[in-house]
Amino acid sequence: MAKDGATDNGAGMGAGLAHSLRSRHVSMIAIGGMIGAGLFVNTSVMIQGAGPLVLLSYVLAGLIVFLVMRMLGEMAIDSPDSGSFVGHVRRGLGARAAFVTGWSYWLFWVVVASVEAKAAALIVAPMLGCPQLPVALVLIGAMTGVNMFSVRGYGEFEFWFSLMKITAIGLFSVIAGLALFGMLGPSFGGTVANLWDQGGFMPHGFSASLSLLPAILFTFAGAEIATVAAAETDNPGRNIVQAIRTVVIRVMLFYLCSLGIILCLVPWNQIQPGHSPFLEVLHRIGIPGAEGAMTVVVLIAIASCLNSTLYVTSRILFEMAAHGDAPHWLVRTGPSGTPRRAISMGAAIAALMTVVAATFPSEVFGFLLNASGAVILFDYLMVVFAQISLRRRMHRAGRSPAFPMLLFPYLSWLTVGAIVLVMVTMMLTPDTRIQIELGSVTLMLILALGLVTQRRRDGAS
Repeated sequence: MAKDGATDNGAGMGAGLAHSLRSRHVSMIAIGGMIGAGLFVNTSVMIQGAGPLVLLSYVLAGLIVFLVMRMLGEMAIDSPDSGSFVGHVRRGLGARAAFVTGWSYWLFWVVVASVEAKAAALIVAPMLGCPQLPVALVLIGAMTGVNMFSVRGYGEFEFWFSLMKITAIGLFSVIAGLALFGMLGPSFGGTVANLWDQGGFMPHGFSASLSLLPAILFTFAGAEIATVAAAETDNPGRNIVQAIRTVVIRVMLFYLCSLGIILCLVPWNQIQPGHSPFLEVLHRIGIPGAEGAMTVVVLIAIASCLNSTLYVTSRILFEMAAHGDAPHWLVRTGPSGTPRRAISMGAAIAALMTVVAATFPSEVFGFLLNASGAVILFDYLMVVFAQISLRRRMHRAGRSPAFPMLLFPYLSWLTVGAIVLVMVTMMLTPDTRIQIELGSVTLMLILALGLVTQRRRDGAS
């Protein structure tokens, strides 16, 4: 390492980075990536799309993510120094698959960063009486500063912000639950019967539940950030396993408990798409100041999610550069062990996309959302195939995994089938077909870029 704290290379993601995160940071960082605008605002759209059956959609999506994370746990314990899940894809499927997986995953989170910044601006701008774009850019700049400061500082920030979100969801569930059972005064019509009285439990049919899976998987994306953050701890394997055992189940419970109570208190057909159902419930209960407090919580949740997106984009880019799949100058780290160049790159692209979103909201930005929306499914599919491949190698070598995937190979292949089913559903649904089409084009372009990069590298050698 140079005198200024820079490092030139690394075999894996952890090389050159500060190993100052703790296990409590890893779990909260993953939760921070999963609980943002998707829970507090976008659930209103999901509810309108499926009615009370949306609860089943969240269960199915959560199970898919849990199984993918369980496979990551098996691979991480077997090779804890391989870095993020992209490193395990590299081990199981080769450098070309890792190139496509890494860049598509980076693109996905850069777009998510722009979406979260835009969502935060929608809340803050009216309060300040100013345009949304400057607010979004200032927020990106602020979260970039948090990431630049130090890895430990980022971890502490994310730990406390995620804890605030969890506490707020818990308090909301308690308050709303008391209101449901008439313990906060006269009832305003809330009843468990709302789950089936407004056109039945499946007002739009069972297929509506499947059609929402892609969007809900998009919401749950972020659990795998635990494998990224764990590379900056002293015991990556142990911390990944601990996060896997708790994070997905906790987030599923947060979603299911809060949404279940909301659907009992407010008939699903009275929830307005694009408006927070949490705020609607608090408005109906009439607790003084509750709406303002929840608005602050929603803003914190979005800022926390944006913070996690900038973190994960920088670490994935750092790892890609360490393996020659991104410009080598991105490997250098600052005195505190943070990959400042990789952080700056992700933040700059996210800011650019935010400007595009404000200038061409329905043209260019819509194209970017559709082009990146389906790639997370591809990335999860690569994780499953990598686990199957590595497990077979272990079997041929006469070894057994220390943290084996449940019911291998049946649940692994069942997960493949579930992800493929989601992709087929997207192809058959007019509103989501374009995501598969443009996502396929995106992956092919990344693959072509990888082939060109490899040929240049081979020619240079």
